[in-house]
Amino acid sequence: MYKKENCPDFLNNFITYQRVILMKSETTIAAYYSDLQIFLRFLQREQGRDDSSIKDMTVGDLKKVTKLTGLMYLNYIATDRGNNARSRKRKLAALNTFFKCLVNDLDLLTENPIENISYPKIPASMPRFLSLEESKSLLEGISADNYYLRDYCIVTLFINCGMRLSELVGLNLTSINLDSRTMRLLGKGNKERIIHINDACAYAIVDYLNVRIPENVKPEKVKDPDALFLSKQLRRITGRRVEQIVENALAASHLDGRELSVHKLRHTAATLMYNHGGADAITLKEILGHKSVSTTEIYTHIAPERISAAMDNNPLANIKHK
Repeated sequence: MYKKENCPDFLNNFITYQRVILMKSETTIAAYYSDLQIFLRFLQREQGRDDSSIKDMTVGDLKKVTKLTGLMYLNYIATDRGNNARSRKRKLAALNTFFKCLVNDLDLLTENPIENISYPKIPASMPRFLSLEESKSLLEGISADNYYLRDYCIVTLFINCGMRLSELVGLNLTSINLDSRTMRLLGKGNKERIIHINDACAYAIVDYLNVRIPENVKPEKVKDPDALFLSKQLRRITGRRVEQIVENALAASHLDGRELSVHKLRHTAATLMYNHGGADAITLKEILGHKSVSTTEIYTHIAPERISAAMDNNPLANIKHK
């Protein structure tokens, strides 16, 4: 977790710029801090210094960084830390953002030493997702306890709306407008978007709201009154608790052991909307809150029957020779 008192001035300045000027989310800030801390500790070791603390580092230490330093760092996180290509790409992107900011925005450096380092190639792979029948099984696998309606609503929103974990946890009562059937989500970079609430979600939300606060609890006892989803302690539900709810439902439905997760439910929602709901990549881009349609295209795994239907519906499909 980022703590200002544990960081050198240049890192605090970078974090402040990202948070205040670029309006980056706290999730992004935490990711930047985690990745940059690894690099700065690596840099201290390379310079023959104790890496137990980064607080006393200066801009002078950064001026010693070269392209070779960056390549050695990539090798270190690959061999010593076991980072795969995707993780190495993310860490290099964070490093690039960091140096660019120090050069262009904070005027602490005159050049970005790692700007010409090529990003690791990520092997193409199909995202994991649940089929339509498996999605129905997941809903049936939710534990029928005192929190059934809450947990059912959570999973329903995931597989119908394709929202991120942070977006679901951040939902407030005011985020939901059942009259207009809309939901306001706060996505990456604190960007808001409005999505539609379908019947399944509307029914699940209404049912949950009826039991959101137990009958024997006075409203003033709720510690986070604005939060849509509450924990047993009447606080905003945590991301980890939501993950456990999904993990338990997957296990109960015999869908565990396939490296499925909350984020895979986002894949599932997008795939179902594409294969069964007729959504195209542009529509999915707006629903999922992607910056670029190229990001959305990983979800568009065309079902074989859709390919067959498209070819059968070709206007020339029924023309035969005379």
